[in-house]
Amino acid sequence: MDSPFWAELPAADRSAVDDLVRSDHRLAAVKRLREAFPDDSRPGLYEALDVVVERYRELGQRFERYPTPPLSLQTLTQKVEALPCRPVAIEALWDGDTDGWYVYLMALTDDPAAEHPLASIRHGSDMRLFNGTVPPWPEAQEATTVGRALAEHFTVPFHFSSPDEPDLDAPRWRTTL
Repeated sequence: MDSPFWAELPAADRSAVDDLVRSDHRLAAVKRLREAFPDDSRPGLYEALDVVVERYRELGQRFERYPTPPLSLQTLTQKVEALPCRPVAIEALWDGDTDGWYVYLMALTDDPAAEHPLASIRHGSDMRLFNGTVPPWPEAQEATTVGRALAEHFTVPFHFSSPDEPDLDAPRWRTTL
């Protein structure tokens, strides 16, 4: 590997960074790499990230997140049937992390009032925004298709306030009643 930071990193820290990469803990690997150096010679965030990305490549790991496998209506139905009480709605909502946007699918119950996660759906990183491959958002389309079918199976409403674009502030089902 052709990085002065990697060359200066002690063997124990190299091993620790590689273990974090193999476990797909990217940010922890960046943090460990940076903390292995004294403050006055510490690599910057982007420099450390470049080293970690290269470690992913050298170790045969994929840096980009894999899309989640397609949802199984049968599996989700079994998850809902295993809940302590009957659902009152199926809801999809957006969330995001350092990799990009994804959609949560969940069952809502009233007695007790709770949200039961069923699945998270991710179809790529936010690089899609820069290379023009979204919209449409395929995770939203999948959540809508499967969520509606699941809601119909349990004869409850399906709610997804923002199927056309990510929106963390979209109204939730309980607030729209």
